[in-house]
Amino acid sequence: MAHLSVMSPTRPVSSRSFTLASSSSSEDDEDDAPLPFPTALPRSDFLAPDFDPAEYLSSLANRHQTLEDLRSDLRERSAAISTELLELVNTNYTSFLSLGDELKGGEEKVEDVRVALLGFRRAVEEIKGHVRERGSEVAGLNKDLTLVRGDIETGREMVELDERISALEARLAIGSAGHDSDESDEDEGDDEDELEGAVGSSTAKLAQLASQYVTVDELTNDIGRETSFVRKTEERLTRCRNTILLDLGTALKEAKKAGTRGQVKLLRLMSIYSLVDAQADAVKTLKSN
Repeated sequence: MAHLSVMSPTRPVSSRSFTLASSSSSEDDEDDAPLPFPTALPRSDFLAPDFDPAEYLSSLANRHQTLEDLRSDLRERSAAISTELLELVNTNYTSFLSLGDELKGGEEKVEDVRVALLGFRRAVEEIKGHVRERGSEVAGLNKDLTLVRGDIETGREMVELDERISALEARLAIGSAGHDSDESDEDEGDDEDELEGAVGSSTAKLAQLASQYVTVDELTNDIGRETSFVRKTEERLTRCRNTILLDLGTALKEAKKAGTRGQVKLLRLMSIYSLVDAQADAVKTLKSN
């Protein structure tokens, strides 16, 4: 019994029981302590050039914040950005409107620029006009140069025509006077078909004279028979032609009188008549005998 009285309820509680009760109370206080307040999302995260919303939200898994709080934070940030944007637009618009007032008084400069441009355009048009005038002038000079070159060429042909007619006249005068030059002697010596005792010119010499006459006649056609110079030489050319036909007629008569011995020479003389386009004169000469 004495032992039971020692363990009476009036005995103080043991220190171990008191310690357990105190530990449970501390754990309840820690559970009720508030969570740390999350820091604001840095604005630089949203300015990254490779920003991806889904990837960014995935990186916030360890953030001590509920989804609803995060959504509210993002809405507030979006609203703030919209407000800033509106303020920037209003500021820039105000600056734009004030720009008109700041540009007052620039009409004179604009007018100066316009006048300068008009003057430049006028100068360009004047230069174009001068270029066109110079082009027309150059074209006219080129045309004149072509005409001058043509006149020079015609003059050269006229000089050549006069020289050829003079040479032909000289040879015809020598043949008609009966004084044979060295050239005519060589021609007669080379003519195997010449008749002995013939009085007229040799066939070879007549052929040369006829060839020279044809060359002169073609040259007159090149120059133009309507030119005054050629008209003045027509009389000389006609006299040369008549002299050649006279010598051909004399030689043709001698060849005809020679009979069989003169047939070869007669054929050659007929070809010379054909060369100077005088077949009718040859027939007339043959019929005259």
